[in-house]
Amino acid sequence: MALPKQKSAQAFRTISEVAGMLDVPAHVLRFWETRFTQIQPVKRGGGRRYYRPEDIDLLRGIQDLLHVQGMTIKGVQKVLKERGLKHVVGLGHEADLQVVPPKPELKDIVKGLEDLRASIASTL
Repeated sequence: MALPKQKSAQAFRTISEVAGMLDVPAHVLRFWETRFTQIQPVKRGGGRRYYRPEDIDLLRGIQDLLHVQGMTIKGVQKVLKERGLKHVVGLGHEADLQVVPPKPELKDIVKGLEDLRASIASTL
């Protein structure tokens, strides 16, 4: 069985692809579109959204400001107004380049807790 082809870095992405990339539900992206007029994906027949790479960087920048830096929506809107779209897109591009450590497997967490329990028990 052939593996699915990887999309080019410049390819447009669907809302479900972008939601997966950012690890947020698709409805969050639609909500952000109502709060940030700068988010303007291409809309095709039936209202399907297609995000360009620069749209994804903008979304990553907004996500960074909201979820990592702890800003409010109004705060992000102020940053967009005062610092500009390019600044937030740049934050998103930088966030994309950062290496995210993989999430630990549940079995590794359980093993770590068992090891910790054994260590504590041996000192008692």
